[in-house]
Amino acid sequence: MTDSTWQNMTLLLLCWLGYFALHSTLASLRIKHRVAELRPELVPVYRLTFNTLAVLLLLPILWLMYRTPGPMLWRWDGAAAWLANGLALAALLGFLRTLKFYDMQEFLGLRQWHVHTRRVEDLEHFHLSPFHRFVRHPWYFFGLVLIWTRDMNASLFLSSVMMTLYFMVGSRLEEKKLLVYHGEAYRRYMARIPGLLPLPWKTLSAAEAAELMNKRSDKPSVVSGNT
Repeated sequence: MTDSTWQNMTLLLLCWLGYFALHSTLASLRIKHRVAELRPELVPVYRLTFNTLAVLLLLPILWLMYRTPGPMLWRWDGAAAWLANGLALAALLGFLRTLKFYDMQEFLGLRQWHVHTRRVEDLEHFHLSPFHRFVRHPWYFFGLVLIWTRDMNASLFLSSVMMTLYFMVGSRLEEKKLLVYHGEAYRRYMARIPGLLPLPWKTLSAAEAAELMNKRSDKPSVVSGNT
């Protein structure tokens, strides 16, 4: 790669690092509690603002990836292309299927805005969808399938590596909050089910998932992988 390409890749790397650092900071309970203490009137719109900011800040990074793609690293051809696209389609359909198990009004922040909630914690209770019986963070899993089944240029490869690392780190940060909300019930769930990649020998039956939910804490929270 040329010096210009390396400079572009460095800029893209710094953009991703800044984006993930800001995203994690604003998602933390510490910052949410601080906002609630100093500006309680902002709490009802915090999640909506957080999601809006996350989308808007992502746009310049996507533009940079499009403007400076860098050299092509690999393409899926023949049977491999059919397999890659088939997996991507399955992941997309799986993601769309998960939406029925989430309170999207809650996730987007519209419910908090409408009801003027002043509570920092999310409103949903601990719930395990059918997908959560196989992996703790189904959205992250489907995202990994989608990004790694694409033809790879240098910008997309760097971005895929950064997103994968962030899914790993971000899922752990999210689970620290879920452990605060649910304690031992979620700890037992973590011991049974893998975080990002399903494993055939680590699953929950419907009855086992129901038993875990029956033992949930009374504190509210979202289902795993909702951040």
